[in-house]
Amino acid sequence: MLPISFEFYPPKTEDQRAQLDRTAKKLAVHAPEYVSCTFGAGGSTLSHTPETVRRLRQQHGLDAAPHLSCVGGSRQEIRELLKLYRAIGCSRIVALRGDLPSGMGHPGDLRYASELVAFIREEFGDRFRVEVGCYPEVHPQADDALADLRHFKAKVDAGADAAITQYFYNADAYFHFVDSARRSGVDVPIVPGVMPIANFSQLRRFSEACGAEIPRWMHKRMQALGDDADGVREFAADLVATLCRRLIDGGAPALHFYTLNLARPVSAVLARLS
Repeated sequence: MLPISFEFYPPKTEDQRAQLDRTAKKLAVHAPEYVSCTFGAGGSTLSHTPETVRRLRQQHGLDAAPHLSCVGGSRQEIRELLKLYRAIGCSRIVALRGDLPSGMGHPGDLRYASELVAFIREEFGDRFRVEVGCYPEVHPQADDALADLRHFKAKVDAGADAAITQYFYNADAYFHFVDSARRSGVDVPIVPGVMPIANFSQLRRFSEACGAEIPRWMHKRMQALGDDADGVREFAADLVATLCRRLIDGGAPALHFYTLNLARPVSAVLARLS
């Protein structure tokens, strides 16, 4: 089995914290290489993310890597946050541009993820392993696929050690993207992001927002299953496990699972892979 990692989001309520603790405990048995913790748009989880990272490290014994966004933050604020993560013991950072909600916050001193990566390197050298994002099916705000690839290469040239993709359900999109990145001179590991399916309606909303394509045949199969909850779960787990096997066979260096703080859909996929 390849190295695996999990993404969590920071809880804001006691119920959400309890849910995260249950999920982290269940998924820790799969011995992830690390786990990541997201950073809310416009800095809305400025305190929640460090708290969650500390909790995952100290309470669950997981190597937790915080997401860091340059949206809405000054250089000094980002510097202090990185100092905090260094003090906590973090060795990884997932560096992202982030999205500024309409009418909220301010752009911040750094505009792009490539600038954030360069800033981390200038301030902290090689203290952190830096992961960045990339988009096999093209970032929804990119002018075109070539422009999107140039932006990705800029992040790597700035000092990124590896990349995690947006989720997708078309393995060919990933393989084509990796081939294109290699031809452009990108040689860092490109880890596929995998989204197990817990709620198909929710997945459709996520996908419309982030530009991930849901194949028509997959949509039709879900429609056909209707209210058959067990059938939906089985189909979803089989589908994602098949995708993972193809990625593994095709040479993917690792798998990064977007958990949405839920253990069951991820565990169902991993059970099929094992």
